[in-house]
Amino acid sequence: MKAYPLGEFEEIVLLTVGVLYDEAYGVAIKDAIEEKAHRKVSVGALQSALKRMEKKGYLQSREGEANTQRGGKPKRYYAITAYGKLALEQSKEIRMGLWNAIPKLALKFN
Repeated sequence: MKAYPLGEFEEIVLLTVGVLYDEAYGVAIKDAIEEKAHRKVSVGALQSALKRMEKKGYLQSREGEANTQRGGKPKRYYAITAYGKLALEQSKEIRMGLWNAIPKLALKFN
């Protein structure tokens, strides 16, 4: 099986892009991660991750319409690619395999 390595933050970003679907743009992604993962996210870290994952082929982006509230600057929307889907599936498979391999007694506490 070909490896599609994802760091933890990349996985969270990809999953969030999937959750937001057609509304996956920078601020919405940041807000959703902070709300759902209870994790503070800097704009710089998010933008770096988005660019890195686009370069890896896990995400693709497109410009939206210009917006007067944003000074005429369009939003950049993100979508998961086929490679991104494979990376998420592989990550899920690895995690589930590890969870399923933990002996029940290992997680039993008195």
